[in-house]
Amino acid sequence: MARTRIFGIILLILGAALGWFVYSSQAEEARFPFRLGLDLAGGTHLAYEADISNVEPQDVDGAMSALREVVERRTNLFGVSEPIVQTEETFSGDRRLVVELPGVTDLEEAVRVIGETPLLEFRLQGELDEEGNPTFIDTGLTGRFVERAQLNFGQSSSGGLSNEPIVVLHFNSEGSDLFEELTRDNVGEVLAIFLDNTPISLPVIQEVIPGGTATISGNFTPEEARDLVRDLNFGALPLPISLLSSSSIGPSLGIETLKAGVLAGLIGFALVASFMILWYRIPGAVAVVALSIYGALVLTLFKLIPVTLTAAGIAAFILSVGMAVDANILIFERMKEELKNGQPLDDAIREGFKRAWPSIRDSNLSSLISAFVLFWFGTTLIKGFALVFAIGVLTSMISAILVSRTLLLSLAFDWTRSRAKFLFGSGIKIK
Repeated sequence: MARTRIFGIILLILGAALGWFVYSSQAEEARFPFRLGLDLAGGTHLAYEADISNVEPQDVDGAMSALREVVERRTNLFGVSEPIVQTEETFSGDRRLVVELPGVTDLEEAVRVIGETPLLEFRLQGELDEEGNPTFIDTGLTGRFVERAQLNFGQSSSGGLSNEPIVVLHFNSEGSDLFEELTRDNVGEVLAIFLDNTPISLPVIQEVIPGGTATISGNFTPEEARDLVRDLNFGALPLPISLLSSSSIGPSLGIETLKAGVLAGLIGFALVASFMILWYRIPGAVAVVALSIYGALVLTLFKLIPVTLTAAGIAAFILSVGMAVDANILIFERMKEELKNGQPLDDAIREGFKRAWPSIRDSNLSSLISAFVLFWFGTTLIKGFALVFAIGVLTSMISAILVSRTLLLSLAFDWTRSRAKFLFGSGIKIK
């Protein structure tokens, strides 16, 4: 019993330390602040649909991964410290790209910068169509294979620099091989250069071009050429994308949402704590302490993992608190039955936990399965809810079985039977 009480004191100290860590780490320029989602911190949310119609099925995942990496580099233009760029697959098989920019509230600028990322393609000119227009054949060589781009100026007939800006592309190893093969097999043919499905240059292949370097001269102005080089260096899109939806949340609205969520949580906790203490007496007070330690532990995990908290995430956290309370109620009711059957207090506590455990295990397991399904198939918002909920459920099991049990056993003194039945019972009266 002495060992149990020492362990109980250690748990209380640990809980207090976690609570202090959560509180102190919210100071300005703290090392472990909460990571807030757009609905709480404000920012811009963009959803794009990727056109994968011209991509082989086995290459779709790789193309979407390359698209995510390219757009992620583009978001660096905003100076956002923690942008979120994710790819999703819908039930119908469509592929989407979701971009979240915390702190960026200029929606038009965000759409412009990301949407203007060029789609660069090299296409071979084919036969004329029925209307006499040339057709162009996809070669598979796109801006995806560009390693870097640079701005140069062409030479005039006298050997000096002309005013015509040209863009020099340097392909990566895979692109170099593909470009050399194209020029080798199609000498004398037109290899058109398309930017966003618009031909900007129609050069004729004069000879094999090894080394992976291509030159684009498309009657650019210096500003247009400079912007193209900038965009290509940040990454040309490997797939066409179209904007599906966009939204911007101001920081003041996010702060109000956060305050409302925190206030709702505090009021809910106060009501639950009052009920538990009034109805379950000493076990209820123990449950409140265990819930406080549970809350400090979960919030610490949110900071250290870290978890991006949204309004839905706060709701999931509050829901998991309710499940933690439910586990304690199951334990206390089983313990009360053992006391009514004449068991000594310490035996009643142990037997109450033993009898309640199967119900707690099964209910939490079903909740974890639901969280897993939501996380696996849900959208970004649903994934955040599912992750917070799963962390809360797992931690609540630890709280109910370890913390509550230890603290209750620490209080199992040599109470008289009537006093034990009153202090560790529930309701108005125990017969």
